[in-house]
Amino acid sequence: MKIIGESLNVIGKVIGKAMKERDPVPIQAMAKEQAAAKVDWIDINLGPARKGGPELMQWIVKTVQEVVPDVPLALDTSNVEAIEAGLEVHQGKALVNSIMARPERYEKMIPIVAKHQAQVIALMWGPEGLPRDENERAALCVELTYAMNEAGIPNEDIFVDGIVTPVNIQQPQLISLLNFQAMLQDIAPGAKSTCGLSNCSNGTPQRPILNQTYMVMLERNGMYSCIADHEDEVLMAIARGERPDIVEVIHKVMDGESPQPDSKELMAFVKTAKILLGHSLYSDSWLDL
Repeated sequence: MKIIGESLNVIGKVIGKAMKERDPVPIQAMAKEQAAAKVDWIDINLGPARKGGPELMQWIVKTVQEVVPDVPLALDTSNVEAIEAGLEVHQGKALVNSIMARPERYEKMIPIVAKHQAQVIALMWGPEGLPRDENERAALCVELTYAMNEAGIPNEDIFVDGIVTPVNIQQPQLISLLNFQAMLQDIAPGAKSTCGLSNCSNGTPQRPILNQTYMVMLERNGMYSCIADHEDEVLMAIARGERPDIVEVIHKVMDGESPQPDSKELMAFVKTAKILLGHSLYSDSWLDL
């Protein structure tokens, strides 16, 4: 699994302060830490960046690439002008995070991505918001990838994001996303995919194991990458193929088996996979049941 590191985010106390004060030290330290953890992209999340967004994006892109020139960046902000400013100074092929499946949004942003020959995340957030099921995700995917193709962006440069939802609020949506992932290559052959992985555990008391388990499940259904926490050592080990024991036990649950591993750690993954597959309703105490 390819990993897009999520930690250079304006909402972080230290990083947010460094962005505001144009202090390169914490930003470069975080970038080097993520590179050492072997992330494949570093996400630069400025949020809305309404004031001085273009200048800030250019400063951060240059600041990060000064110390980690070999790791491409994902430019993440709702400020279109800031995205374009970042693309102008980014060395190599950047990833734009993201373009929603709304005409008023994609008609403005697609030409910018095409002009700079960037990669792009196609977010399945439509005019009515979150899709209700995999079929609505598919319809939005066709619309958005077609518009990108028409502008000269090949499927290989498109990362489709079907949107991860919190398990404690919208548990069935996690299953819908798995179904959509299995359909993606029929809808957009050659397209890549990604997701905000940690959304699945928002508001829950045991976040890492939910993220780790769902990542394995998504990858089995074709997920190419995910936006995730590089500090989660188990997740990074799974992504690098270093924990086949965890992957195997989760796959068994996906195949309808009920494995009973001797390891308490692996049994926790069995219970978590069953929750994510909707075999039982979510509760905060699922690991104790």
